Amino acid sequence: MPAVERPLERPTGEASTLSERAASLVEQDILAGRLAPGARLGIVDLVQRYEIGATPLREGLSRLMSRGLIVAIGQRGFRVAEVSRDDLADITCMRTAVEIAAIRLAIIHGDDAWEAGILSALHRMRRHIERTGNEFREGAADFDHLHKGFHTALLAACGSQRMLAAHSDLYDQAYRYRRVMMRAIDSGEDFIRSHQMLADCVLARDLPAAQDMLAAHLRSTINFVYPPDDKETS
Repeated sequence: MPAVERPLERPTGEASTLSERAASLVEQDILAGRLAPGARLGIVDLVQRYEIGATPLREGLSRLMSRGLIVAIGQRGFRVAEVSRDDLADITCMRTAVEIAAIRLAIIHGDDAWEAGILSALHRMRRHIERTGNEFREGAADFDHLHKGFHTALLAACGSQRMLAAHSDLYDQAYRYRRVMMRAIDSGEDFIRSHQMLADCVLARDLPAAQDMLAAHLRSTINFVYPPDDKETS
């Protein structure tokens, strides 16, 4: 894969920005599958791949460690986090706990602007699918942005930046699994309908129904990728 063109030298004052850029580039390649689960992340190789210095790259990798996308290999460096049923079950458990609490707060405190944000996010996602037909998929940057934007809009009025940050990280950690599920979805109408039903429950301020539907929506990925009779762990 050709390196992305960018200056090799940056002022010292931009070190934090450069490490953030490094984290973003590695994250994009992990989520897109260009860096496979379990792949060794050698600093020398990454320096050549991204044309970013070793120090900001290490700092960027440390950022991704805290988000669960990579793991340390003792004193030997880093590797991409593996995928497994247990990992997805853990992500789903944590995401459900965070989002069930966040949706309760959003329904309690959400105002007209919050409701409008949900409707706008759903509309933009629907129009995208209308334009692309049944060719929409995770992995296309525009669709990824709209899909995550809808789920974030549901929780936006919760009033907790930490909850929203946790939601964002967990959403991204589930991305590799969700891409497997999305490859089997052949109806844009069904996809939009499921999200419309979720939005309707939230906007109706029906807390028990909204929480139940949200929990079921989050479980759908693990139920698809690892069916109940699937004994495989990876």
